[in-house]
Amino acid sequence: MVAWVPKTGDHHSREVVLSTFDVVRAVADLRDRPVNYDESAAPPHVTTGWHQDRWTVPLGCEAPGEPEPGGLVETADALVNSYEFSDPAILRAAYRLPGDLVGRDMLLEGRFLVLRFLMGVRITARHDELRTGPHGPERVVGWSYQTLQGHLEQGRLTYEIGKEIDTGRVEFRIVAHSRRAPIRNPLFALGFRLFGRRTQLRFYRHALRRLAGQMAHPPAPPTAGAGGVVKAPSGTAPGRFEWLTVRFAHPGR
Repeated sequence: MVAWVPKTGDHHSREVVLSTFDVVRAVADLRDRPVNYDESAAPPHVTTGWHQDRWTVPLGCEAPGEPEPGGLVETADALVNSYEFSDPAILRAAYRLPGDLVGRDMLLEGRFLVLRFLMGVRITARHDELRTGPHGPERVVGWSYQTLQGHLEQGRLTYEIGKEIDTGRVEFRIVAHSRRAPIRNPLFALGFRLFGRRTQLRFYRHALRRLAGQMAHPPAPPTAGAGGVVKAPSGTAPGRFEWLTVRFAHPGR
């Protein structure tokens, strides 16, 4: 396997080395990476140049009122917290357990053909609130992450479960604003221009469909492996030709 990793002491230089990928160390190293954009220059303050997305899928109905113990909201919230909804053909994740949800660093592995792009995000907000929605009050639970230095994108993405209090209707939502990060490698920059947005939208569609399909028979809660690291989604095995893949760590600036 070939990995593309930072040279010691230089977050911007890159070199190709033959190595056994150390996911435990890679997750731990995210703690020193800052968010890669200025929030004051992002939505809602500035919208020019940003994609703003909102995707939803219905999950069913509970009885009206607050979420039921063991019901749809709690089940979906647990699946979202463990990142089970992600399509492993597009995006996988690694993170440490146990630990607080807010402040959790996640190493994402974007997958395109034989290329693997390792990028960091950090969960910076947890949501559990009563809001006024288009059909009356609704209970909303979920969380948001922001992209870290080296990610191919800049922005904030929120995964949330909403329940209409008056009707009991429950849905899964993805709400995001994003834009392309500066990318040093011109081939990666061209590839992202051609395929980045298309892949992003495909990920949203698949995530909604996957979570909705998991509700009837949700997978078991995740268990941490070596170094306390969870690999999500669970039950995902390496591909037949994984030995041919090339990993690029933090390819953005």
